[in-house]
Amino acid sequence: MNSTLYFTLIQSDLHWENKKENRNQFQEKIQSISGNKQIVILPETFNTGFSMNNALSEPMNSETLQWMTSTSKENRVILCGSFFVQENNQFFNRLVWMQPNGQFGFYDKRHLFSFSKENESYSPGDKKFFAQVNGWKISTIICYDLRFPVWIRQTQNERYDVLVCIANWPAKRSHAWRTLLQARAIENQCYVVAVNRVGTDGNGLDYQGNSCVIGPLGEIIFDASNEETIHTLPLDKGYLESIRSQFQFLNDADDFAIL
Repeated sequence: MNSTLYFTLIQSDLHWENKKENRNQFQEKIQSISGNKQIVILPETFNTGFSMNNALSEPMNSETLQWMTSTSKENRVILCGSFFVQENNQFFNRLVWMQPNGQFGFYDKRHLFSFSKENESYSPGDKKFFAQVNGWKISTIICYDLRFPVWIRQTQNERYDVLVCIANWPAKRSHAWRTLLQARAIENQCYVVAVNRVGTDGNGLDYQGNSCVIGPLGEIIFDASNEETIHTLPLDKGYLESIRSQFQFLNDADDFAIL
């Protein structure tokens, strides 16, 4: 087991509803990463922005998935980001976890943002997703899921080391963004890796980023602030295990099941 895992956060502006331009810009950004790189995280709906136009949705075997496949392979990284998918007459905000060998897993956003009527254009997912990387276990959520701790809560059968959250989280609610991320890290005694966008979208909403990495005690390890940035940093499994060993709070948690 490798005790160190490298995450690269790409905090970027997005070209509104322009898949080609977004794929091109992220291609350049990923190719520019130097040094150790293992897992590259893109924002939610990285190829369109947070549009409620479900005509932008693609079948899974689409240009965007093919782009993720080839980009992951060429750069020898795990690539993570979400885009809108059409499947069996339904539409999903789908996070794809693409590996360099072409194998992938996915997670469909569970909690749809009714405030922007996301629930009227897309369908909710009903399954969690966990990835295994070099002895680490990683869970994924998308944006609004962050507000729902029961869905995210670790159980005896669903332990994980890192929670990855990708988002289009508006600047006007940035205080809630940071507070909720820290709360999820503290209550689950895990690292949180969160990637948000910057800029202004086609609906006139402003985003100030604040992509960050948070430790299991709620400490801020990295904060991207409010600008486009690409940042790689290592997470230490030994530190995580020492915190969990010293403060065995997870062992005292209530048992529960989501039905």
